[in-house]
Amino acid sequence: MKISPDEVARVAALARLRLTQAKLEVFAGQLDDILSYMETLNQVETSKTEPLYTPVEHTSRMREDVVKSEYSREDILSNAPEDNGAFFIVPKII
Repeated sequence: MKISPDEVARVAALARLRLTQAKLEVFAGQLDDILSYMETLNQVETSKTEPLYTPVEHTSRMREDVVKSEYSREDILSNAPEDNGAFFIVPKII
């Protein structure tokens, strides 16, 4: 399937894009290459191939959900530019 710059211009107008003639020709060539590749892929025999969600097998590692305190309040507040001993002090945003 050959894509013409006029067809690209029509699609660009639908997307409310203003493209120069040079860009229309570039995009026409790129879209033509993409569609040519899709035609090549359509020729591949896939009737005996099972559909896959993904070709990579994923396994979820489960861990026990345990609450633990790794840092003390003092350790965390030591990084704050300003604090009141219990909370961060930040500028008021209106």
